[in-house]
Amino acid sequence: MADVRLTGVEKAYGDIRILHGIDLEIRDGEFMVFVGPSGCGKSTLLRTIAGLEEITGGELTIGGRVVNEVPPSERGIAMVFQSYALYPHMNLFDNMAFGLKLAKVPKAEIETAVRNAAKILHIEHLLDRKPKDLSGGQRQRVAIGRAIVRKPEVFLFDEPLSNLDAALRVRMRYEFAKLHEDLKTTMIYVTHDQVEAMTLADRIVVLSAGKIEQVGSPLELYEHPRNLFVAGFIGSPKMNFIEAELSAIETGHVEVKLADTGVVLRALVDGSASKVGDKVTLGVRPEHIRQGGSQSNLLQSTVAFVESLGGITFAYCPYPGLEEPLTCQFEGRNGCDRLRAGQALDLHLPAEALYVFDANGLALRRLAAPELAA
Repeated sequence: MADVRLTGVEKAYGDIRILHGIDLEIRDGEFMVFVGPSGCGKSTLLRTIAGLEEITGGELTIGGRVVNEVPPSERGIAMVFQSYALYPHMNLFDNMAFGLKLAKVPKAEIETAVRNAAKILHIEHLLDRKPKDLSGGQRQRVAIGRAIVRKPEVFLFDEPLSNLDAALRVRMRYEFAKLHEDLKTTMIYVTHDQVEAMTLADRIVVLSAGKIEQVGSPLELYEHPRNLFVAGFIGSPKMNFIEAELSAIETGHVEVKLADTGVVLRALVDGSASKVGDKVTLGVRPEHIRQGGSQSNLLQSTVAFVESLGGITFAYCPYPGLEEPLTCQFEGRNGCDRLRAGQALDLHLPAEALYVFDANGLALRRLAAPELAA
């Protein structure tokens, strides 16, 4: 068993609290991703699990064993950092074997462990080279291999792809997913990139200011964000938000009046705990906005800027009261053939696609399936 449990875990530096009572269970064999903006506490949380930061309060268990006072080397974990931290004067074999040699593991076992790890990572043909002769992706594989040979119960990754270029990051995301499938070991991965989180995780922990905002599968967080923070953080491009107030509450839906235009839109959410006149925030994802095609839930705007990426097109449409234009994502070649800057555009916001958040930023429960016709 290699489950990780945190109960009321806190971390403070003097009077400054970084982590605020973290309660979290990471299941055996799970790929868990910590995600959040810079300064949210995700790396500090990872380092407390590793034992590199002392826990101020609460309890941490790994595999059912309380490890609050256990040194990092005895926790059954291996950590891969953002920097590769390879020894430049050693070849790859010796870099990967170094920790085992310090532990006085027999030479034959070291040989087997290193070559098996190199095979998993497809770097067995590079073992005689030194780090200076490798690409960034190859160096990261060596750092991962150094962790694999220790056969840890839990792998910890602290933003391991942040030093790589965009194309290589995409490739390495696949490599991490394949690695988890092959090793079937508990993995905890920290990133600020929500695309990495969405593509890699079994479950995601969204953190903000040292607190957990929501834990769930990528699809759960995308379809059912608990609050404004999660809704705005998960999804790329991010969700559009418009200030409004509730103008009617009916069984199965509510109507909201937009603050600066008075336009009324219907949203299929449960408003039974709210009342008419309550201030709310309306949310709609760019990919759920449609061009016209309906007589209801329409906003009228003008295209300010178009980005055509071939398979998809982004149109940026200003709307009264918004500091930033609405981001609209359309399929196909609309940006090349039909959309132009300055063009008037009717935007259809399907009732089943809308989110409504109360004055405290909490989401009203959605009553519709999130899947929408193209």
